[in-house]
Amino acid sequence: MSNKMYDVLKYIAQIVLPAIATLYFALAGIWGFPYGEEIVGTITAVDTFLGVLLKISTDNYNKAKNQGE
Repeated sequence: MSNKMYDVLKYIAQIVLPAIATLYFALAGIWGFPYGEEIVGTITAVDTFLGVLLKISTDNYNKAKNQGE
């Protein structure tokens, strides 16, 4: 994974997805949007999965970097 791709995915995982989930959950409560819990749960599951992939990528990068020293 390139550094640019990693940075974009990290931004999405740390900023974008939690913000979207929070916004939808709040608006669903205020305006009665459908499937609030289902949509927020899905976003949270995708975000968690993305976080795990990024952690694995970071660990692999650090392992390769330390082996090269």
